[in-house]
Amino acid sequence: MFNLIRGWLGEKKTRLNLWVSLNSQIYRKFHDLYIPTFSGTAQIDHLIISQYGLFIVETKNIKGWIFGDESAHQWTQLIYGNKYRFQNPLRQTYRQKKALAAYLNIDDNLIQPIVYFAGDCQFKTYMPTNVINGRLRHSIKSYRKAILSEQEVSYLISKVENHQINSKTTNREHVKGLRERYKSTTICPKCGSPLVKRVARTGVNAGSYFWGCDSFPKCRYIKNK
Repeated sequence: MFNLIRGWLGEKKTRLNLWVSLNSQIYRKFHDLYIPTFSGTAQIDHLIISQYGLFIVETKNIKGWIFGDESAHQWTQLIYGNKYRFQNPLRQTYRQKKALAAYLNIDDNLIQPIVYFAGDCQFKTYMPTNVINGRLRHSIKSYRKAILSEQEVSYLISKVENHQINSKTTNREHVKGLRERYKSTTICPKCGSPLVKRVARTGVNAGSYFWGCDSFPKCRYIKNK
């Protein structure tokens, strides 16, 4: 329950930050979206649409020291001498980006994912430039080249608005879909693509079967059992 409340507070803090710091005439903001996917839904904390691109913001309200690697399944929080594991947020934004691009029928290069740690934390390992613990406004406004026309922006805003009005997906249904996806042997939990059975060609597991993502090499998820 505490984690849910902490996450909710982090999202509210980020929403206020975006509302105050970004001109709503230039940056259209949406919050708490559920985008349909091949395997259920992808939940997006915050989406900003502008001529400079679309920005997905995944909020993490986590304190302490943060250790993570871009390719790792999980990251680590160290606080008061205790370690806690949490899902690699870059994997979350990867799936969100793919889902949003497919739903809006646009090139996923138009979408910039940002992982924003809203809590009082320090990164203790190297982080990609789109993983930040401050200056969210600066990160978004650093994109200054217009890559979408006004008409394209209006169309995308209209499509997301209509989805918000017509969508009846709840958080409970979304969580249920997540659990089913991670149990599945036919759906990639990272990007939502089908899993296909493959044979390891080299290494100590040569000759053994495993489930690999059909989107390889873009997605390198494997399920050994």
